[in-house]
Amino acid sequence: MAVRWWAAAWPLAVVIGFISGAGAAPVGRVSDDVVRIGLLLDMASIYSDITGTGSITAAKMAIDDFGGKVLGRPIELIFADHQNKADIASVQAREWFDRRAVDAILDVAASTTALAVMDVARSRNKIVVLASPASATITNEACGPNFVHWTYDTYAMAHGTADALMKRGYDTWFFITADYVFGYTLEQNTRDVVAANGGKVLGSVRAPLNTADFSSFLLQAKASKAKVIGLANAGTDTINAIKQAAEFSITRGGQRLAGLLVFLNDVHSLGLATAQGMVLTSAFYWDMNDETRAWSQRFFKLTGKMPNMAQAGQYSATMHYLKAVEAAGTDDTAAVMQKMRELPIDDVFTHNGRIREDGRMVHDMYLFEVKAPSESRAPWDYYKLLATIPAENAFTPLAQSLCPLIRK
Repeated sequence: MAVRWWAAAWPLAVVIGFISGAGAAPVGRVSDDVVRIGLLLDMASIYSDITGTGSITAAKMAIDDFGGKVLGRPIELIFADHQNKADIASVQAREWFDRRAVDAILDVAASTTALAVMDVARSRNKIVVLASPASATITNEACGPNFVHWTYDTYAMAHGTADALMKRGYDTWFFITADYVFGYTLEQNTRDVVAANGGKVLGSVRAPLNTADFSSFLLQAKASKAKVIGLANAGTDTINAIKQAAEFSITRGGQRLAGLLVFLNDVHSLGLATAQGMVLTSAFYWDMNDETRAWSQRFFKLTGKMPNMAQAGQYSATMHYLKAVEAAGTDDTAAVMQKMRELPIDDVFTHNGRIREDGRMVHDMYLFEVKAPSESRAPWDYYKLLATIPAENAFTPLAQSLCPLIRK
């Protein structure tokens, strides 16, 4: 296997390309004689544990499992750190599409940067598949014929977790919300669930992205006396908010924290003593069956961590894109997108996935509760399954879609 290294145009943004060789394969029409895919990720900040090197590893596993070539041509994987800045993400996407002949970008960590890259791709008729961003805006107002939202979204997370808590009698809420599009969408989706179930929102506050001090926000939430403090944030922000809530004895006072987008890495960082009893929604858990355990153990040997849902989704998205290129006989955007929509998604991530007209990949979601320390049998044994949310119920119904492709 040959490996090439490149430096990106922005500080701290490092790009690496992998080219894998394999045996004979069907030969088709491939631009530039390489199928080149890119990942724009958070490599060193708030979402680096969610995406970062773990997502790169998952994509590389998919390429290796596919055989290293497609249509007889090498597959090249490149990545860059966008530093959670939309302008950097946009410039990098333009450089990749215009100068590096990148065929598809298969993830852009975080919603604001993802939406910026989608704008660039739209003008160049390029494919963008998103494994880690959350905002449901991606398949509503911002949808496009060449965009796919893969793993989860704010609608699915809000409906899974908030529905479960409302049914348990937690009917008054206060939100601490990340101050950008992802946080706003997640809060609004959860507000809709609370209102639909007869609950009440007592207030909300917006917290800057990557803030270290949640004390003032937590004190406002505590003073509201809401039964649930909804954390409409993710990554390090969620971890810091939960840790600092413990310092203020918020849960001891009877209020409950609801992490509305919680990853396995977050629970690992918090520890079961702090996270126990938390109800959360996820698209994947490593310990669900023999297939997920076998794949996750392979991932663990490469990274030292079990995969989260975004990283498992990255593997799935990469594998499906390559299958579509092979089925299309070309890396042409229109032909590949047609095959991506036609082919079912059947892999370690999901066995009943399909891509809808709005670009939403629909699949089952799962409601979990974090185990108590006494219930955990081994490292990374953190979740117990409460319910499976069928694909048809997990995501925004098409009848409620704001996607222009549906509404035209």
